[in-house]
Amino acid sequence: MAKRKYALALSALLAAGTLLGACGTSDDKGSSSKGGEKEDNFTVAMVTDTGGVDDKSFNQSAWKGIQDFGKENGLEKGDNGFDYLQSASDADYETNLNQLIRRDFDIVFGIGFLLQPAIEKIASQQTDAHLAIIDAEVDAPNVASVLFKEQEGGFLAGVTAALMTKTGKVGFVGGMDIPVINRFEAGFLAGVEAVNPDIKVDSVYTGEFSKAELGKSTANRMYGSGVDIIFHAAGATGNGVFTEAKERKAADPNANVWVIGVDSDQYAEGQVDDKTNVTLTSALKRVDLAVQTIANEAKDGKFPAGTSVYGIAEDMIGLADSRGAIPADVQAKIDEFTEKVKNGDIEVPEAVK
Repeated sequence: MAKRKYALALSALLAAGTLLGACGTSDDKGSSSKGGEKEDNFTVAMVTDTGGVDDKSFNQSAWKGIQDFGKENGLEKGDNGFDYLQSASDADYETNLNQLIRRDFDIVFGIGFLLQPAIEKIASQQTDAHLAIIDAEVDAPNVASVLFKEQEGGFLAGVTAALMTKTGKVGFVGGMDIPVINRFEAGFLAGVEAVNPDIKVDSVYTGEFSKAELGKSTANRMYGSGVDIIFHAAGATGNGVFTEAKERKAADPNANVWVIGVDSDQYAEGQVDDKTNVTLTSALKRVDLAVQTIANEAKDGKFPAGTSVYGIAEDMIGLADSRGAIPADVQAKIDEFTEKVKNGDIEVPEAVK
């Protein structure tokens, strides 16, 4: 009997210890969950398209915006701050979006037109998640859509090319034949025509955003035909345009070849040596500022569902500093055209005529 009482007492003691241990474990987990430290942070993340986070273009610009938001709010890279997932193919879009939602980020961005179908699907399935998409529209109450007036940036690039060409032949290299790139092309053609309708424009779509070799071969043909300035809107494919221009300039320092970059300031991409650079300017599309704007509105409890459109008037479209490549008198003319677009005197077409 004594042994039986001892066994019962021991069992009760062990059960109590197990219960207390379980409670302690629960409290420990709570301190690092969203109910603990994370609840004070508004977290943000993004999914790239296949161009990658270091595409020197809009994916990289978007990531900069997210990093800047993180810095402003004292966040660090990771689950309790900001992060990104890179897509190797379009098959990764839905998987990456779902993964970031499961990691409990407060807002998740899909970067690029190509993510539209994935955002639409995930938004309908994950109705409590806040999503945003760059360069496309998704009609859902939990999605913020961000569009830009790329045609205005293309217009300024066209004006610049037309004022600076010496051969009377300029080129446009696009990536995929989609609305956002069509707007760049339409603006570029309109800008060239506004300066001199007799200038010839060679336009080519490579069909890719991530194949630099296609950009290089296209630029090779264009420069070989007498084109002296190429404006690219081709993501990482455009890196090949820079490569071709740099190789030609390195082989012949007197070669008159220029590249106009896109989305971000691509001056570094045109560096040939310490004294030579083939980047004339870049058509800036401030994806970084747009991402910060949307994230801040969501953080303040004003999630901007619907579509926001940004252009020159909002200071989210413009040209990068030419670092002296564009003479002051030419820059003055470019500035005049910029003001005319900004105040509405010039309305840039969104589609090629």
